[in-house]
Amino acid sequence: MGIAAAKHLILLLLLISIAPLALADQLSPKECEDLGFTGLALCSDCNTFAEYVKNDHELVSDCRKCCTDDSDDSMSKVTFSGAILEICMRKLVFYPEIVGFIEEDKDEFPSVKVQYVYGSPPKLLMLGDDGFQNESIRIDNWKRENIRRFLKEKVKPDVSAN
Repeated sequence: MGIAAAKHLILLLLLISIAPLALADQLSPKECEDLGFTGLALCSDCNTFAEYVKNDHELVSDCRKCCTDDSDDSMSKVTFSGAILEICMRKLVFYPEIVGFIEEDKDEFPSVKVQYVYGSPPKLLMLGDDGFQNESIRIDNWKRENIRRFLKEKVKPDVSAN
């Protein structure tokens, strides 16, 4: 083996050993889903998310570990035609913020429906223009005001309500 080949081999081994370190900041899809980040696919959405959970730096950090980099900031302006707030009725007692939203705020969002599904963790199923689910976002630890602000920004106003 010549000197040039040995240098290439050393460089290759170095790159192989460094690659996992670069990926260490990213979490697997399963880990992200367990953290509740199945629907926040774009890193610009983490910036928007950070506005809702201002003092929870760990949550924002987890979001950034689960996002896909997007170079076009206009992608953060993605909106949905509606949403379904899905939750298990038996688990409602554990989520007073979500109960407050359903009882007091939900009527402000005519294109948001509540669906009770046995065993389901609380999540928002974001609907595309075709009426089918495009994204799923876990909202276990969200405050009522965070849900309201997120829906105001991400769900198109229901024009048929006027």
